[in-house]
Amino acid sequence: MTSEVRVPTLGESVTEATVATWFKKPGDAVAVDEMLCELETDKVTVEVPSPVAGTLADIVAAEGETVGVDALLANISESGDKPAAKEAKPAPEAKAEAPASGGGETVDVMVPTLGESVTEATISTWFKKVGDKVEADEMLCELETDKVSVEVPAPSAGTLTKILFEEGSTVEANAKLAIITEGEGGASATEGTPDTTAEPGGYGGDKGKPPPSRSGDTEDAPSAKKAMAEAGISRDQVTGTGRDGRVMKEDVAKALEVGKKASNPAPAAAPRAPSTAQDASREERVKMTRLRQTIARRLKDSQNTAAMLTTYNEVDMTEIMELRNEYKDLFLKKHGVKLGFMSFFTKACIHALHEVPEVNAEIDGTDVVYKNYVNMGIAAGTPTGLVVPVIKDVQGMSFATIEKSIAEMGAKARDGKLSMAEMQGGTFTISNGGVYGSLMSSPILNPPQSGILGMHKIQDRPMAINGQVVIRPMMYLALSYDHRIVDGKGAVTFLVRVKEALEDPRRLLMDL
Repeated sequence: MTSEVRVPTLGESVTEATVATWFKKPGDAVAVDEMLCELETDKVTVEVPSPVAGTLADIVAAEGETVGVDALLANISESGDKPAAKEAKPAPEAKAEAPASGGGETVDVMVPTLGESVTEATISTWFKKVGDKVEADEMLCELETDKVSVEVPAPSAGTLTKILFEEGSTVEANAKLAIITEGEGGASATEGTPDTTAEPGGYGGDKGKPPPSRSGDTEDAPSAKKAMAEAGISRDQVTGTGRDGRVMKEDVAKALEVGKKASNPAPAAAPRAPSTAQDASREERVKMTRLRQTIARRLKDSQNTAAMLTTYNEVDMTEIMELRNEYKDLFLKKHGVKLGFMSFFTKACIHALHEVPEVNAEIDGTDVVYKNYVNMGIAAGTPTGLVVPVIKDVQGMSFATIEKSIAEMGAKARDGKLSMAEMQGGTFTISNGGVYGSLMSSPILNPPQSGILGMHKIQDRPMAINGQVVIRPMMYLALSYDHRIVDGKGAVTFLVRVKEALEDPRRLLMDL
């Protein structure tokens, strides 16, 4: 019986790859999951494992050929005794998969899909240790990416026989994290300290792993040779990270980037204020989480990129508060969710965005991209940092649907359960610093968006109304906007429309 070896899924928007290296030749015996060849795409290198045990019958796509997704790469003639083939020892380079004593089959624990454009994560916590029994879908560890935390469940029941990356290690998407031996008899193949030897797709730890030594007969990837020739750099200027030290296309790109940074060094970070030995003994140094590093980088990038300006106004919350108090019990009874202020502000912003569409647009090169929809970002503070879940197509939602969506997203944010898709695609953002007592602030844009509304604390203040001084619940509003695309007139008009809609909610119903 013959089994086909085909090109695996390469990732979103990636439709083809180049066959870089064949590790086997026709006639060679192969084991299940033994690496057959390596493919190169524009972004990553992909290893293709054998789907069955047997003999490599023929190779259809030779090295250097470009192949599409699901294209036929080779054919394997399966061995007659399948159970024996499954228990065959893996190839030497896959020694981390050595079966544990007890005869059970091994199952790899892989890094799950992390989301669009997210290529690596940090292992924050292992919930299990080597030798522990695990159930299917039981949480093994937690990964931290630039934006969210991702829990990794056990793919099957058994014994955790090997941990390949310890806490604090950085791993790439699709890297192997650990090995589980199925059944009751599994005993640890490597008890004790986790193995931090980097598998393909991982870095192995904070200090990293030295690149593998390059043997004399190792052939560099064809695309890497072409890239080096086009860039005019020699092989000695590039550190190969492929198998046996072979140079891959991305290695050339990294070498060019390093050279560029060396010729254009980044400005030095501001030095720390000097501290005495006594002060130093009372300080604590904690590494920033990936999420906090990303927040810091994105906020600074926003200030460096956009021509950000903020305009202010204030709104009398009397009408909204009276309307909410009158209908909140009936609203809760009918819709099963509390009526808050955020749905009113969301509706008011949608109304204003229709009149001033540039606040809902973004700059792409020399183009302005106007959005004929509203994906509302709702900034939420969590124990690990600020996140902005996005409610898609909010322009067609009712008050109840908006409140339910906000409550659901808020709960996910607090529990660290937000997916990447739930934090992407926003066109405008609302940030409510008032819940923490903020009276006034200038919110920072969430790029590539061109506008963000800041809500603040509701405070009773004396106001002059119809020639009399009365006490009213007032809130300051702030709109930060990108002055490259939004003029002052548009920004002020937007904020005035939000104010008018909130002070007279009937205008929302009349579309005024």
